[in-house]
Amino acid sequence: MNYISVSEYARLHDLNERTVRNYCSQGKLEGAFLTGKTWNIPEDAVVVKHSRTRKEMPLLKMLREQKAMRMKGGVYHRTQIDLTYNSNHIEGSKLTHEQTRHIFETNTIGITDETVRVDDIVETINHFRCIDSIIDHATDRLTEAYIKELHQTLKIGTQDLLKDWFRVGDYKLLPNEVGGKNTCEPENVHKEMSALLKEYNGKKCKSLDDILDFHKRFEDIHPFQDGNGRVGRLVMFKECLNNGIVPFIITEELRLFYYRGLQEWPTVPGFLRDTCLTAQDNYKSLLDYFRIKY
Repeated sequence: MNYISVSEYARLHDLNERTVRNYCSQGKLEGAFLTGKTWNIPEDAVVVKHSRTRKEMPLLKMLREQKAMRMKGGVYHRTQIDLTYNSNHIEGSKLTHEQTRHIFETNTIGITDETVRVDDIVETINHFRCIDSIIDHATDRLTEAYIKELHQTLKIGTQDLLKDWFRVGDYKLLPNEVGGKNTCEPENVHKEMSALLKEYNGKKCKSLDDILDFHKRFEDIHPFQDGNGRVGRLVMFKECLNNGIVPFIITEELRLFYYRGLQEWPTVPGFLRDTCLTAQDNYKSLLDYFRIKY
């Protein structure tokens, strides 16, 4: 049998080298083995998709336990602060990481010399509740009703609730755009979301690429007047937990790479995949610190 390197296999199958190395380490390329730090891959190896059991992953178990205890200083505490700060910051919130931590821990923002938008504070508190929700409902089937519920939770109590044309917890009434590009017309949102969810839920075993593809198409539809990015990233985190995949947090440092990845998907899927794998590595470091297996 002929064996080839990671780079050769990547070129042969139009894959990113990092993806191939992940396949090897996850046992998805049958017959691949390490010599020192070098992977040897059978030339005719194909990617094997292992079925995942429905056994609760250790991370989800820990998140649920610490949430119930309202435990401070653990992975639940850190996830709440990091995911909320970064996702809100990407969308323009001016609150700092420290202020976000203060709100979570003490229900105050601490001392500040700058004017703080009330909606930034409200949406921060609401985002904490959204994270609680995706932990509680991590293994539930993804539905339109639940996605709308996340949006309702995120936006309740904000100034948007006072706008007649802004539908909190429901699909948009007016056309919008993202990144200068047109999105789905309001009258077609339900049809497009229904079709997307039917296709996604029809997949028995969902991979990271399946979740990223759903996210990209969700953002292209842009079903809500505002809040699409945050709802979309919450859904990604939930679906990773649901499918035994280590979740990830898109940080400010990865924001531009994340945007580029969304633009290039699916033509060059490696851009978004590599960005999310980098974010996943960062979250794995957190799990290593808290000694949570993955």
